[in-house]
Amino acid sequence: MVAQQALEQRSNNSCELCTEKNNLAVYPVPPTSDLSAQQSILVCNTCLTQIEGNADLDINHWRCLTDSMWNQEPAVQVMSYRMLHKLSTESWAQDALDMIYMEDAVKTWAEQGIAAAERAGPTRDSNGAELQDGDDVTLIKDLKVKGANFTAKQGTLVRGITLTDNPEHIEGKVNGTRIVLVADYLKKA
Repeated sequence: MVAQQALEQRSNNSCELCTEKNNLAVYPVPPTSDLSAQQSILVCNTCLTQIEGNADLDINHWRCLTDSMWNQEPAVQVMSYRMLHKLSTESWAQDALDMIYMEDAVKTWAEQGIAAAERAGPTRDSNGAELQDGDDVTLIKDLKVKGANFTAKQGTLVRGITLTDNPEHIEGKVNGTRIVLVADYLKKA
């Protein structure tokens, strides 16, 4: 893999966040990584499992961010910023966030990932009920369907919905047409 070779050379075969030398893997920095070395980082297994939420955050492990946040690579800066944001209840992490400097485009990239992570979660209807794949929902207001030249009427039952990657939207069939609906305009049937 070309990106991995470039990352190994860039990082001197060590985790770009904590400098660990063992069990390294390429981590494409979300939300929109093209899998290139410029949009990926090389991380150890400890960092990776905590970044992905597969392990509890070890606060002491992440003190390494006070060094990695000064890395010249934008992808490393982005992940340092995001992890410091997760740890911002810790005084040292908040101090680091106050000191960190990033170009505007890099900071925008970092904040997009934070916003995406905060949006992630269960899809809820207008009453706050959690929706699941296969649920039936009812429209609570008339919705003009763009590109289909019809209005989905209030009270229309949508059977067997499908959840999407965005917890604010679901997919369902209305008038024989599969469309994306905003969850806030639905009520679980």
